[in-house]
Amino acid sequence: MARNPMPSQRQFKAGELIRRALAEIIHREDLRSPHLEGISVTISEVRASPDLKYAVVYAAPLGGENMDKVILGLNRCARYLRGCLGREIKMKSTPRLKFMPDTTFDTVTAMNRLLDSLGEDADIPKKLKFVKFER
Repeated sequence: MARNPMPSQRQFKAGELIRRALAEIIHREDLRSPHLEGISVTISEVRASPDLKYAVVYAAPLGGENMDKVILGLNRCARYLRGCLGREIKMKSTPRLKFMPDTTFDTVTAMNRLLDSLGEDADIPKKLKFVKFER
C-alpha cells in the first residue's frame, strides 16, 4: 500500500498555526543566542509530520546573510521555542521543531538571472518575462 505523498489538510492547518505562533514568539522573545543577536528571522513555511509530533521549520534571516549561523542558533533554541509554542497554541502535543534553511529566495534569484540572460540572447517577448498584477 503506497503512502500519499501530499500533506493532509490537517497538516497544512497545523503548519500554518505553528508558523504564525513561531514568528510572533521569535519577534517577541529574547532568545539569548549570540547567533541571533540583532537579526530578524523570517519563518516561511512549517511542514508538520502526519502524526503532528514533528515539524520542520523553514527559516531565513532577513537579507539572507549568515544563514548557517542563524539556523544553528534557532536549532539550539528549539527546546525553548517548543515550550513557548506549547503555551501559545492549543494542540494535544507540541511538535518537536527542526529548523532548516529556506533557499526559496536564492532559487528565485537564480531563475530571474537565467531568464534575464535568455532574454538578451533569445527572442522572448517582454510580456512573458515580467507580469504586472493590477487591481
